[in-house]
Parts: sequence; structure tokens; C-alpha cells
Amino acid sequence: MNAKELHDKTPDQLRDELVNLKKESFNLRFQQATGQLENPARLKTVKRDVARVKTVLNQKAVAAASAE
Repeated sequence: MNAKELHDKTPDQLRDELVNLKKESFNLRFQQATGQLENPARLKTVKRDVARVKTVLNQKAVAAASAE
């Protein structure tokens, strides 16, 4: 997922994406703790995707606030 794809989404879609990524992150951490994690690099990818979504959400909030 790249930032360009995220900029095209609405804030509601971004919040839904954030919830899904946080659930995936929890599941990956749980798998890691139980020794069942197959792809450890996925943890890093999901963490960065969460940061991207939060960044885009904040950018959209600032843009909306300055437009008023």
C-alpha cells in the first residue's frame, strides 16, 4: 500500500483500513508470541502501513480545518 492510494480514499475508508491493520498487527504479534509466525517481515510492513494511514488522516484533518 502506498500513500498515493491512501490519498484517494475518504476519511471513513481510512479509519476502516486503520482498524483492519491494527487487527492484523494484533494477530501477527499473537502468532509471534506463540511461535507460529511464518513471515516476520510482515510485522514491519503492517506497522509502517498503520503509520501511513495515520499520516494521511492527519493531513486530511489539517486540510479540512484550514479550509473552514
